[in-house]
This record gives sequence, C-alpha cells and structure tokens, in this order.
Amino acid sequence: MEPETDALDAYSRVVTSVAAAVLPSVASLTVRSHRGEGAGSAVVYTPDGFVLTSAHVVAGADGGVAEFTNGTSSRFDVVGADPLADLAVLRIHETGVPPATLGNADDLRIGQLVVAVGNPLGLAGSVTAGVVSALGRSLPVRDGRHVRLIDDVVQTDAALNPGNSGGALADSTGKVVGINTAVAGIGLGLAVPINSTTRLIMSELMSTGKVRRAWLGVAGTPVALAQPVADRVGQRKGLRLVEVVPGSPAGQAGLYVGDVMLSAGGRPILGVQDVQRLMLGPAIGQRLQITVLRKAALVDVVAVPEPLS
Repeated sequence: MEPETDALDAYSRVVTSVAAAVLPSVASLTVRSHRGEGAGSAVVYTPDGFVLTSAHVVAGADGGVAEFTNGTSSRFDVVGADPLADLAVLRIHETGVPPATLGNADDLRIGQLVVAVGNPLGLAGSVTAGVVSALGRSLPVRDGRHVRLIDDVVQTDAALNPGNSGGALADSTGKVVGINTAVAGIGLGLAVPINSTTRLIMSELMSTGKVRRAWLGVAGTPVALAQPVADRVGQRKGLRLVEVVPGSPAGQAGLYVGDVMLSAGGRPILGVQDVQRLMLGPAIGQRLQITVLRKAALVDVVAVPEPLS
C-alpha cells in the first residue's frame, strides 16, 4: 500500500473514532426567545444532564429542545449564561445521554488534528476535521457596557458554519477541548477553550446560574521590557497602565498611569488577559499583591478587587 494511502487511512480511522465517541453527546438545539426561533449545538458533559453551549446561542431564552443523533429529544432549561465568556450551561430533562469527556486546551499544539461536531445550517450530527491553525487568539465580546477579551481562543481550519456554535471541538483522543463559538472567515473558525478558567466559569454557572467577576480598575497595553529589567524579573513583557480609575481598587492601592505591571498574585502579567484570568469571583475581597515597574524601581502594592457591577 502506498504511503499516502496509509496516511489517509490512519487519518480516517482517527476521525471515525472521534466521531463515534463524541457524536452521541452532541445535541442540536432549537431555541425560542423573544427574538424568534434560533438553532445551535451543545455538548452533554455530565451524567445527570448538564449541557454546555455558547451563550449567544441561548441569549434571551429560558429553554428549548435538544435533539440527539439517536433520535431522542428532550426539553432543556437554561441554568446560567456568561456572555463575557460566551458560555452557557443548560440542563436537559431526560438523562441517560452519554456525557462527553472534557480535555484541556492548554495541551493543544499548532498543527494538531481536531474534529468539530455540531449542527451547521440545521444539518444535525455533522462532523468536520482540520488542524489547530493557531493558539492564544483573543475574541472580543460585550455584555452591556462591559467589554472583555476571551483569551486563549483556539483557531482551527475545520469547516464551521452557522449552527456550529455551541458544538464540540475534540482532539484526536475524543476529548472535548473547545466549544465552537465563531465563524471568523472562509476556512477559519474559533473555539472557546476548555481549561482551568472555563472550568471555573462552568462550575459557577452550575451552582449559582451566574459568574461573579472582580474589578481592579485598570486598563493597559503590553510593553516590551528593557533587557536589564527583563533579565532581572525573568520575563520579557509587562502591562503598561494607560488608565487607573480614580477611587478604584487599583487607585486606592497606589497604582498610577505609566506603571508597568509585572506580576499579580504571584503570577506574571504579560498582557490584559493575564489580569482578566485573576478577576473572577474568588478574587473579590481578597488581598492581591501586585508588583510594578516605576521609574526603574520595583514597587509592591496590595489591592483588594471589588465586585464588577
């Protein structure tokens, strides 16, 4: 057998096995809200019927109908949604649907095979395959007056179309490593990663129906550090503060415009996403040690993040 044929057969076997593992857990959603009727995809991820989808799929809705490839269907309720992460947790009324296995998008590598499963253009149970085109992308989202970047977004060339949103992006072992969220262009799709941050968001949605976020009161832009400073602190970038809201936790802590934030809570700060990762519910009311570079000197301050209203 020719090497090319061997490679194609191996590729086919991987995609086939992933499809067999993931398809039974993926639902085709029919959503009814004040905006009318919509459609999307979702993934069952617990044995007792918790389902993960994109927040924009169920925006303005309390529930709908989930249909599965085995022909069964179930009503679902929206447990909670977080537009700033574009994730929502649903609960189906009928249990017994096999849950998908969640993986970790932090383990993905560029060029790695991924498989997208969902409901594009109303075609339930569709499977496409491609590779991870890029990692660490950012996707801006808005919820009212709040704007946030979803960080570590996975970019793939697996074909995505309207209706794929909320569906599964799986690795070659059949583990779901992302929730497809956007069609960015021809041959280009984006997925919200499954990682420690999104798992925390999912947990809060399951338990309380909403996600609490903390507020520090800064805006910044990444900046390269001079080589002596980079060698001294062990990192090449920091976050230069371009705004510190007066009276905010950052302002009360003594941060100033022009400071370069280097670390917070013992973690390096290389960009705005690193601050966002820290600004979840557990940070509210807790002392947060921040190290900044100020006029060539390292300065430590302590801020106490407040709830984001």
